[in-house]
Parts: sequence; C-alpha cells; structure tokens
Amino acid sequence: MSDPNAVFQNAYYVGNNFNAILYGVELVLYFASVWLILQARGRTSKRSDKLFLFFSTGLLLMITIYVAVQAVFGQEMWIVNANYPGGSGQYLADNAAVWYQTLGSAASVVLNLMSDGLLIYRTYVVWSDWRVAIFPSILYLGTAALGILTCYTSGVPNSDFFLGKAADIALSYSSVVIGLNFTCSMLICGRILWVAKRMEATLGREVSKTYTGAASLIVESMLPYTCFGIAYVVTLGINSPLSIFFLSVYVMFTCVSPQMIILRVLMGRGWTREAATSGAIPRFTHPSSAGASTTRITYGTDGTAINLRSFTKADTSSPDLEMDTKI
Repeated sequence: MSDPNAVFQNAYYVGNNFNAILYGVELVLYFASVWLILQARGRTSKRSDKLFLFFSTGLLLMITIYVAVQAVFGQEMWIVNANYPGGSGQYLADNAAVWYQTLGSAASVVLNLMSDGLLIYRTYVVWSDWRVAIFPSILYLGTAALGILTCYTSGVPNSDFFLGKAADIALSYSSVVIGLNFTCSMLICGRILWVAKRMEATLGREVSKTYTGAASLIVESMLPYTCFGIAYVVTLGINSPLSIFFLSVYVMFTCVSPQMIILRVLMGRGWTREAATSGAIPRFTHPSSAGASTTRITYGTDGTAINLRSFTKADTSSPDLEMDTKI
C-alpha cells in the first residue's frame, strides 16, 4: 500500500475505531469517578470532589465533541460523498477546513490545556515544591497561544491541518505540548522512583509498590499520553500519513489519562503533598488496641503519608492500605 492517500484513509479509519474503544474506556472511568464522588457525599465529601466532578465532565464533553466530529467527517468522506470527483483524497483537500472540523480541533486544544494543567499540578503535588512547575508553566502558556493560532490557521478556507502553513504551526504547537508532557512525566517518574527506594528500605517491596509500582508510574505521569504524543509529533514531522492514527489515539489519551489520575485519587491511591514530602526517614508509632494495631508512617512534620490499618501479626501479607486524598 504505497499510495499515501490509501495509507491515510486506512489510518483514519483505524483511528476512528480506536476512538470508539477508548471512548468506552473513558465512559467507564468517568462513571466510576462520579459514583465514588456520590458515595462520599455527606460523609467524607471534600471541595476537591466537586472540582473533580466539574473537571471530569468538562473532559467528557470535549472528547465527545472530538469523537463525534471525526466520525461525521469519515461518514461524509466515505459514504455520503463516495462518488466525489477526485475521490476521498480530493474531498479531504476541499473540506478539511469545514466548520465542524475546526470545532473538533478547538475541542482537542481545550483538552490539551485541561490535561496539561492537571499534569503540571500533579508534578507539583508529587514533588511538593512549586519551583519544579516553573518551566512547565512557561511551556503551558506557549501551548495556549500556539493552540489558538493552530485553530485559526487550520480553520481558514482552503487550508489543511496536514499541509502547508497550518501543518507547520500545528507541528510547532504539538512539539511544545509534547515537550511539556515529557518534562512533567520524567519529573514525576524520577520522583516516584526516588521515593520508592526510601519506602522499600523501610516497608518492603510488597507494601510500597501500591504507591510506587508500575501502575503508579504509568498513571501519575500520564505515560500513555506522552508516548503517543511523541509518536504523533514524529510522524507529523516526517509527513507520514500515519500521523492521523497517532493523533486520534493521542487525543483520546488526553482525556483518558487525566481521568485515570482522578479515579486513582478518589480511590485513595493517588499521591498527595503529604505523601510526597519524604525529606526525612519515615517515623513509626504503634498505638495499640484490642487484637490489632495501627501503624502511622509520616515524613517530616507535614502529617500522615500512609495509614496501615488492621495490620495484625496473624495476617501481614495483605495489609489494608489507605492514603489521604486531599490535594
């Protein structure tokens, strides 16, 4: 399949199918998050729960717009206008700047801004130091400006997101976004691995991996979001027709990855500022009660990082782990 248009059309089709699959994943994550928020209402509900609810709903709304636009454009190109003069390639060239495609591009830019804002905040939470967020915040301002410019240039009549000036600006925008993603992901991964060594020395691998294991690394750093973003920028930079596929998956993880973080925090497994403050060797206290003990582990003087409840001598292989979810 050497025809670039044929490769592009197939990549677009496969990308739309992945959109549908990952949209289903997003719906599951969203409703699971809403259920946890509603369960906590009236008992342990926090102001952050309302913020999570509004943020998650905003993510779902933006990704719904994007998925619908991609599906509608594919239907128009392959079915409604199947006999378009010049074929699907010519239809794409003539209609790439149609108004609803511009709407989809705007939705993806808003998604990026929301997800990157959360990623910068999580970087600050994991490090518990505002200075690490300075450089990513500067990049964030650059992505906002370039994102608006990308929407404008790709929405001008007869323009094409993948060709000409619009493609150059889109490449610049995407490169800055991926630079921000990569910086934050590496900062978060590095911090988690550093804390993991300290925790394992005291608690052992089985206990510490709940907060410093592979799942924590992947979710907290939004690693899928960053990896597919890098793949998209590379393919866009070399003008590969496969770029549309990686763009589709990348945009979907722009929504799925932050929703995974929100769900993890609501489940009590997300990193907090207290948990990340590990400047001192963990201290242990053992208040006793009838038949059970509670171990409190704190770092520095900021408060409790982890509570190990029902940690009895009879069953030490599966302690019940809880982490404060205030962020």
